[in-house]
Amino acid sequence: MTDRSHITLYSGGHKGAESEFGRLAEAWGIQEVNFSFPGHTIERSRGLRELGPEELDKGNVSMEIVSARMGRKFAQANKIRKVIQTIFHMVNNGYHVIAVGWIQPDGTVKGGTGWGVELAKLFNRPVHVYDQDRQGWFVWEGAAWVEKTPVIEQNTFVGTGTRNLTAEGKNAIRGLFESAFGPA
Repeated sequence: MTDRSHITLYSGGHKGAESEFGRLAEAWGIQEVNFSFPGHTIERSRGLRELGPEELDKGNVSMEIVSARMGRKFAQANKIRKVIQTIFHMVNNGYHVIAVGWIQPDGTVKGGTGWGVELAKLFNRPVHVYDQDRQGWFVWEGAAWVEKTPVIEQNTFVGTGTRNLTAEGKNAIRGLFESAFGPA
């Protein structure tokens, strides 16, 4: 994919994986949209799209559903609710979901990143995760994670992941950009 002018990265602009996706998108001349909400601190301001209450409500989902789907409880439900709502907008706008983090034994992905991955599964979107422990890319195929490197083939994609990005995770994101878009 050499014509980058029509490609858009959707993200949240947070420290770690999302900031790295954003920095690389900027270096490669790819459009960037970072969803946030008033009062929320993020690292990336390029393409900032602050969501108001009505827009956030479009991504509202019961915390019981999130907890059940993720197999865990969220202690600060009110605080995380807005983050979950912004993740909905990321996944709803970007076709291919690409995340960096940790795949857990139950098949979910650790942390808030996991909700973006679960939404991608629910929306029947292609979803890849770079597992920082196993140091490899995995794709969700039907009901299991299968080792496979992502290929960006659509004009929109989501770049999300952990705030605790390792050097290997950072290199994996760079490798993805290089293989998809050539040199910066």
